[in-house]
Parts: sequence; C-alpha cells; structure tokens
Amino acid sequence: MQPQALADLHALCFRTPRPWRVHEFAALLKTPGICLINHPHGFALGRIAGSEAELLTIAVQPEAQNKGHGAHLINDFLAEAALRGANEVFLEVSKTNLAAIALYRRAGFVQVAERKGYFKQINGPALTALIFKYTI
Repeated sequence: MQPQALADLHALCFRTPRPWRVHEFAALLKTPGICLINHPHGFALGRIAGSEAELLTIAVQPEAQNKGHGAHLINDFLAEAALRGANEVFLEVSKTNLAAIALYRRAGFVQVAERKGYFKQINGPALTALIFKYTI
C-alpha cells in the first residue's frame, strides 16, 4: 500500500486519537526496520529493532471489522517480528479503544504500563495510553 492509501484507510478507522496523515506514513515507510503487513482488508505497521518490535498501528476496513482480519494482521506481524529476531513486541492503545484492547488480549498481549495524557485530541482532553507487551 502507498502512503495515501494507508492514510485514507486510517482516516476511516480512527477519530480518537486522530488518524495519521499521508506525510507521516511516507516518513515511516522510509524508516529503517519498518514492517508493513498488507492484507486485502487492512494493514499493520510496525518497527523492528533488534530483539524488540513495536506495533505502531493496525487498520481494518470498517465493513470488514469483527471478522478476524485484525487477528490475522497481528499474527502476521508477530511472525515477521520473530523472523527478524524480535522476542518482545510492544504497542500503545488508547484506554478508550475497548475493541482493540480485546483484540490484543486475545492475541496474547499483556498490559504492562500506562501513560496518562499520551494521545492528544483535537477537541477534548488527552487520552491515557495502555502499553501492552507480547513475548515471542
């Protein structure tokens, strides 16, 4: 997927926190260690550095949500992270994103910390981020 397609899908999936913009995706895709998992209904984007990986974002087309596509994206990202030598995967998710939290827990992620006021909103107070970890 190209940066515009990633940003378009991200905008369909996120309001809070705000969706990422085209230039943000373009910059990330040029970053060493970046890992983009494409599926017909969505994508997962992460970064792998040595023994650690971070799942930066995941997006599934709204009409395809709740049909297992997110789980497939996560599993494929975890497999790629392991292939590249990672043995731990981290992610941050808004405390208010209950569907994503449930998805990550089903995948085997465990909450290890939280960051108050981490996700800035255009209108409203900053949101708490929960930090999850998966051990490969």
